[in-house]
Amino acid sequence: MWRAIKSDISAVFDNDPAARSWFEVVFTYSGLHAIWAHRIGHWFYKKGMFTVARIVSQVSRFMTGIEIHPGATIGKRFFIDHGMGIVIGETCEIGDDVILYQGVTLGGTGKEKGKRHPTIGNNVVVGSGAKILGSFLVGENSRIGSNAVVIREVPANSTVVTIPAKVVKRDGVRVNRLDHGDLPDPIVDIFQDMQKQIDELKAQLEALRTKNGEQREHDTQSV
Repeated sequence: MWRAIKSDISAVFDNDPAARSWFEVVFTYSGLHAIWAHRIGHWFYKKGMFTVARIVSQVSRFMTGIEIHPGATIGKRFFIDHGMGIVIGETCEIGDDVILYQGVTLGGTGKEKGKRHPTIGNNVVVGSGAKILGSFLVGENSRIGSNAVVIREVPANSTVVTIPAKVVKRDGVRVNRLDHGDLPDPIVDIFQDMQKQIDELKAQLEALRTKNGEQREHDTQSV
């Protein structure tokens, strides 16, 4: 148990450059408190004490703003950064060295029974506000862009963005895994393409105006 606690604290220092001391981390990091509360609630859940487990999770939700169902399975060195608004469903499975930012939902898509929440592979980073909905795998080493809505499986070593989420990088150049703001923006790409077309049309129009002006001048001189 103490080894797990030490590992959770070490994950904070590994992933948050603002962490200054063990005392500060232990007493002020709500994400860490939510993880520890979940480990307690999950123990009760596995023992079949479901109501006690839910009470633990709801108290944690009230105190931290992070809701983790006690049935969820969470791996080692899980890190929640600024976790307000995070929701993790009952049948969700999270691998090792996963990072979640605020407002993330790992949820289902309806009232189906059985496995209905996503499985998150090792070394996955999920950006702020992202929603991963359904029973499918998010492959290891993948990055989910901020506010993306993921509704289908994500291959390993991929970067996905937008709504609905699309893979925009796979087995590409490695980027800083904590720099979740450094992601391709398809909307910006569209506007840049439109601006390029507008510039080309303006150039063509200007060429036509110049040609017409020269033609009128030539006609005037001929008269």
